[in-house]
Amino acid sequence: MRKINSTNTRNKVTLDAHCGMAHTLSLIGGRWKPSIMCRLLEGRMRYNELRKGLTGVSERMLVLQLRELERDGLVKRIVYAEVPPRVEYELTADGRSMQELLKSLSDWGIARLKKKMKEEHLKAV
Repeated sequence: MRKINSTNTRNKVTLDAHCGMAHTLSLIGGRWKPSIMCRLLEGRMRYNELRKGLTGVSERMLVLQLRELERDGLVKRIVYAEVPPRVEYELTADGRSMQELLKSLSDWGIARLKKKMKEEHLKAV
């Protein structure tokens, strides 16, 4: 948890309030949030289905990231009053509106990885 009166926190709040890119990155930044959102672009999913599709994420981290995405209005948590309880997650309209952005980020990353691999291959030869 950040100190409310720290310079770092004040700077983050100011930057998020005045820079669209900083605000966007604060919402989807991190190792797992973009991957979670990309999986949920496929449609509504139960927790275990989502977790199985994200190789390497711990349960604790997945829950934490889902809570943050829910808090920020990008993911909706749907609880069914059943026994045993059933919970599903889906993107909100705001979350779905980020589809092109997420695809562009993914495409750029793939192109960058290919370029890097090609450069490393040429160095090895």
